[in-house]
Parts: sequence; C-alpha cells; structure tokens
Amino acid sequence: QVQLVESGGGSVQPGGSLELSCVASGSFDSINHMAWYRQPPGQERELVATIATADNLAYADFVQGRFTISRDDAKNMVFLQMHSLKPEDTAFYYCYADVRRSTWLSSRVFWGQGTRVIVSS
Repeated sequence: QVQLVESGGGSVQPGGSLELSCVASGSFDSINHMAWYRQPPGQERELVATIATADNLAYADFVQGRFTISRDDAKNMVFLQMHSLKPEDTAFYYCYADVRRSTWLSSRVFWGQGTRVIVSS
C-alpha cells in the first residue's frame, strides 16, 4: 500500500505565507503526477496545482501566481509554497499522487488525509 502524509498547515494572517509538504511512502516503483487539491468549508474539493515534471505543471485560475508547486523525486515529496494568502484560501489541503508499481496493471491514485489551512485576521 501507499501512504501520503501532508504537513505544514496552520493558521496565518491574510497576506501571510505557508509551505505544505507531502511525502509518499510504501511499496511502489515511481510516481507519475502529483497534485494538491483543497476543500473549502461547505464546498467541493477542487484542484489547486498539479505537477508531472518541473516543466509540466499547472495551476488553478484562483492561484494567480501566488502558489508554487514543486517535487523532490528522490524523497517522494511534493510541496506547495503559498504566498499572499487570502481568507478564501481557508480549506483542507490534500495531496494526490498517481503511483506506478510493476505488479499493477495500471497506475493507482492515492490521497493524503489533508492538512488544514486557516487564513484569518
């Protein structure tokens, strides 16, 4: 099995910054793309950013240049640097990984448990 564990959430004032981290562990051969999703209170889960390689990444429109996604394949980690945070960024943030293993017919998707981000004055 594969586990994803997020960290780095917390409370911050508007305009502040946070960096989220997610590490994948378990038995697998490689990770295709990784992503961050979020679920604001009372809303559906939505994509924040996705990364396949350093040259192949994408962001949701609401990011507006404030967030940066990156990954460290040697450590099986993905990061989300968040700056200029707004109250509407308040949400649970979830890590996502599309994982490959030679014994699987196809890749499998795994999710972390989420880390809470609160942006409030």
